[in-house]
Amino acid sequence: MTDRVRAHVFVSGRVQGVYYRATTRDTAREKGVDGWVRNLEDGRVEAVFEGPEGDVRDMVAWCETGSRAAEVDDVDAEYGEPEGIEGFEVRW
Repeated sequence: MTDRVRAHVFVSGRVQGVYYRATTRDTAREKGVDGWVRNLEDGRVEAVFEGPEGDVRDMVAWCETGSRAAEVDDVDAEYGEPEGIEGFEVRW
């Protein structure tokens, strides 16, 4: 079995109201990455990705662009031990 990793990500820029969360969810599910994504009150998007290291790193890299309408200014990711999340959801 592939070693699993966790990335806790904060994305800033024009990332709310541009289908960023829905596109993140769809992309993560396509890659088989577990976790969640949500909007923050300060205008950023927060996400957690868990899965094989290569797939998680791909998701973090994907966050640099995000949905077609997004304008990403910065992606801050911290890697750590996975917590055993299953599935991927949009949190409110």
